[in-house]
Amino acid sequence: MTETPANLSIQPLFREHRRTLSPGLIIFYIGSAILAVGFVFPFFWAVSSAFKTIAEINTFPPALLPAVPQFRNFAEVFAREPYGLWVKNSLIVVVLSTIGALLSSSLVAYSFARFRYRGRDFLFVITLGTLMLPIQVTLIPQFILFHELGWINTLAPLWVPAWFGGGGFSIFLLRQFIMTIPRDLDEAATADGANPFQVYWTILLPLCKPALSALAILWFIGGWNDFLGPVIYLNTPDMFTVAIGLSAFSQVPGGGGQLFQHLLMAAAVMAILPPIAIFLAAQRYFVQGVVLTGIKG
Repeated sequence: MTETPANLSIQPLFREHRRTLSPGLIIFYIGSAILAVGFVFPFFWAVSSAFKTIAEINTFPPALLPAVPQFRNFAEVFAREPYGLWVKNSLIVVVLSTIGALLSSSLVAYSFARFRYRGRDFLFVITLGTLMLPIQVTLIPQFILFHELGWINTLAPLWVPAWFGGGGFSIFLLRQFIMTIPRDLDEAATADGANPFQVYWTILLPLCKPALSALAILWFIGGWNDFLGPVIYLNTPDMFTVAIGLSAFSQVPGGGGQLFQHLLMAAAVMAILPPIAIFLAAQRYFVQGVVLTGIKG
């Protein structure tokens, strides 16, 4: 078979591309692989320890893999502590806080991006300023407020605040995304008789799906892994979330000091599965939402 001129012109390019693997690039790939192994190894060790006995965990030198996988460790987690109840509490918190953050922050972002009123830019700057405010600054006032409301040892302090704006980062991200959407769509809907809320609900909100998906992932993972809030506001085990419930496996109830690392690792592995599953299922929307969010305005 005779080679066409096109093939003759392409083949040298492929040969040239193969020769561009310089020693510096090889070192970069090897270093990246070593770093990747270093980052993945703690997760691998947690999964491996979840299937070991307590004796295997305490042996030296430690074994990478269990001699006989102990699947009963996961069942014992539910038998020893109300782990299922903790998962339920965590789901209630993350679902309600995520929904509230998306709705409230999108409304505020819609106001900043589409309406003109006195003090709008000043309020937006104040909103951005809250990003630099450490959470410890407002911790005591919030605790006093929730104590006066009778919300201590309830899940309300963990999800209700998300319904009041959703935070500066969420507002900023959605505001920047909305500003990339042409105003012609708003004007066309207004000409057809739509009011501002209908424009927001039927036009802008569906178009903000990539940014909303990215925020939903961040809020879900952040709420699921939140430790400081539950430690401050929750007192009894029946109200615990997964993040603080894991501490119950640190030693035998009633004293003795005997550690249960194998059960702790099994509970931790089960705890990290939902965030991983959510991210893997929606990572396309997450990347799209971050990439498409402009810096206009």
